[in-house]
Amino acid sequence: MRLAREARGIALREISEQTRISMRYLEAIEADDFKHLPGGIFNRSFIRAYAKFIGFDEHAALEDYARTLRERGQSDDDGSKVHQPLVYTEDAASNSHSGVKTLVLAIIILAALSAAVWAGLHFYQKSQRARGASEQSYQRAVFTSSGSRLIPKSAGSHMFKEGPHGFIA
Repeated sequence: MRLAREARGIALREISEQTRISMRYLEAIEADDFKHLPGGIFNRSFIRAYAKFIGFDEHAALEDYARTLRERGQSDDDGSKVHQPLVYTEDAASNSHSGVKTLVLAIIILAALSAAVWAGLHFYQKSQRARGASEQSYQRAVFTSSGSRLIPKSAGSHMFKEGPHGFIA
């Protein structure tokens, strides 16, 4: 296909820009170096798009691709390649992680969260007790000095009336 492309005066860069197939894949197709292609249906799609762009018969290009693979003893599908996934899968996890490690990690996280909740609750209760004690001592100091007591005018009002000491609050 390289000869057909050169005969038509089409640059490899132009094919890459128009078809959005990377230069290294186009170079691999021209060199019949199919092991550098992503594999499977991508190979066939890239070859078809390349052939169509240069005006070469797509069916003939795919037949040449299949014949080259057969001559090399390779299959047309992606089954001959060993594929390592780049994302987390359960199959990959079973090889590198055990269930015991996961369980221990979950217990440690649960214990840390429980301790944080307990400490927060303990601090809150302690601050509430201290606040309640300081309010009681304040009320004793304000309302019971020298035996007199301030009495509110009404339950909903913040105004106080005069107590036995003679002050209005």
